[in-house]
Amino acid sequence: MEGKLIIFAAPSGSGKSTIINSIMADGGAEALNLHFSISATSRAPRGEEVDGKEYFFLTPDEFRRKIDAGEFVEYEEVYPDKFYGTLKSQVDKQLAQGENVVFDVDVNGALRIKQLYGGRALSIFIQPPSIDELRRRLEHRATDAPEVIAQRIRRAEYELAQAEKFDEVVINDVLEVAKVEAQVLVEDFLGE
Repeated sequence: MEGKLIIFAAPSGSGKSTIINSIMADGGAEALNLHFSISATSRAPRGEEVDGKEYFFLTPDEFRRKIDAGEFVEYEEVYPDKFYGTLKSQVDKQLAQGENVVFDVDVNGALRIKQLYGGRALSIFIQPPSIDELRRRLEHRATDAPEVIAQRIRRAEYELAQAEKFDEVVINDVLEVAKVEAQVLVEDFLGE
């Protein structure tokens, strides 16, 4: 039996990765047969990230060649020369093995995957309680320069306007509540 797709998207700093990781933790990934889709990116690795594990790290030119060859389910040039995308071959391999594939992608990519896979995919938008709270979270994590935070906030305003196009929206005001809400949505969808 082929797997299903669980697509998460959110503005940067909304808690998406924390929520996804909580679903995957403590045997959750095994119990629900959840496996991450490994995206490709043209950005440099951060911290301890490993090529082929967290991402497939490509140069911008390598990424463009794969776009031209039609090798992506979705891709986006989020910032100049900063591409993110999902390789078709990776998704097809995982689905054929019966894996339920989890996507941690940008809003436009999430909507493209949902359009391509229809009812086999559940799209979940993780929404911050406000733009001000999002700015506070981005500043608190102290990983980006002020100009990058400003760029992320501008993008977040666009992304928040897309939330209604998702199957489900989880507002991450209280993290523990948002984790439970997302977990229930995933379990219900996979149980259908």
